[in-house]
Amino acid sequence: MTIFTSGRYGYAAALWAVAYGLLGAAWALGAPGYPWGADDPDPDGALSILAGTAPPFGWWIAAFSALVAATALALTRRNDAHPANTPGPNDPPPRRPGASPRGGERPAKGVWGRVPVLVAWPIAALLVLVVPDSRLMMGVAYTPLLLAAPLFGWGLGGATFADAWPWPVLNQLVCVLGGLLLAAAARHHGRGRGNWFTPARGRIAVYVAVAVPLVYCATRWAWALGIPLGVSAEFLAAGEDGLWLAGAYLATFGALGGVLTLGLVQRWGEVFPRWIPGLRGRRVPPLLAVVPAGFVSIIVTVAGLTYIRWTVAGRFALEEWGAWLPECFWPVWGAALATAAVCYHRRRRASPQPVAEVSPRSAGRAR
Repeated sequence: MTIFTSGRYGYAAALWAVAYGLLGAAWALGAPGYPWGADDPDPDGALSILAGTAPPFGWWIAAFSALVAATALALTRRNDAHPANTPGPNDPPPRRPGASPRGGERPAKGVWGRVPVLVAWPIAALLVLVVPDSRLMMGVAYTPLLLAAPLFGWGLGGATFADAWPWPVLNQLVCVLGGLLLAAAARHHGRGRGNWFTPARGRIAVYVAVAVPLVYCATRWAWALGIPLGVSAEFLAAGEDGLWLAGAYLATFGALGGVLTLGLVQRWGEVFPRWIPGLRGRRVPPLLAVVPAGFVSIIVTVAGLTYIRWTVAGRFALEEWGAWLPECFWPVWGAALATAAVCYHRRRRASPQPVAEVSPRSAGRAR
């Protein structure tokens, strides 16, 4: 039976666009809560590409949202060229030309059927990778610290969740959600399945995703130990009030993420290890690995693009390369992690049950 999946994602993306368009119009009419410009608590206004806008920009947001809604609704039309919509042996015979397929979804044929997909992907990339900034990653990284602080009596300088997740940063999450919905609709509507995401490429992507953040980790660990790796002694002295300890925490957070990334190509990424009580030997749900990996790939790419913008603007000194150069490679980290996650998902979908390991002892008994 034919299953048309881009419809639900398309309608969800259209609903998101209508809601956000109304919000943009409300901001333009004077409603509070405009997440950029003067109301953004960003101290220097350099993190967001929309930092220079004002509430009247809400009309442009409304117009952009209308484009998103139109594109999303166009993606709800069935694409007969997609393999998922190819009739199976148990499907009913095709309808006469011009008739609507089951469910009221008219097929999108020819070149015009690809236009919504070609429009959707740049819009999704804009919402997911360009509109957000590096504060999205900072909020994710410091959330575990804020959760653990009350248990250990850490003051954290009075920092709270409201500091890590102010409304402008939460708004970035809303934009990412809209972009992901539109990307999902475009993915299911597009032609062909593609064989680029192979297990071999997935393994290479995992190794890249593990290696790239280690340069950043090395600099932050060195600074916490008082070693001016990639920076001057004056730069290092400016952060001796505990700032480099926070940097070492973030570096450790990234290194642990790298270790977990190895699970995308290891058996323990498919079957829970024996040392996990209650779960040992059970199958790891694929989304348990894919969703966190996908989200982390987004936030590290966004943060890396922020540092690239800063670098192009001449904000950093060449002799202080340790403070900015490792971060400029984060988009490579994010792309590799996303590739590894997609390859893992495809492999698990093609082979739902992991291959059982056979020990030499059990093999001898089998003979």
